[in-house]
Amino acid sequence: MDAYQVTADELRQFVERIEHLEQEKKDIAEQIKEVYSESKGRGYDTKALKTIISLRKKNKDDLAEEEAVLEVYKEALGMR
Repeated sequence: MDAYQVTADELRQFVERIEHLEQEKKDIAEQIKEVYSESKGRGYDTKALKTIISLRKKNKDDLAEEEAVLEVYKEALGMR
């Protein structure tokens, strides 16, 4: 029975930590949303900002390869 109690206590701690982190994640998401809203209010294009942020997360080599492929496809479709 003691082993079960320790496991239950440990499980409860994990659940509470996860719940706390989920709340923090929700709060941070709301803060990000507010920053996008503020930038939009100042005249910035939020779609472009999201694209820039996404690009900055990528490895430079992967990004260069992705852009090269995109250029080839655009050329093939007469979009240049």
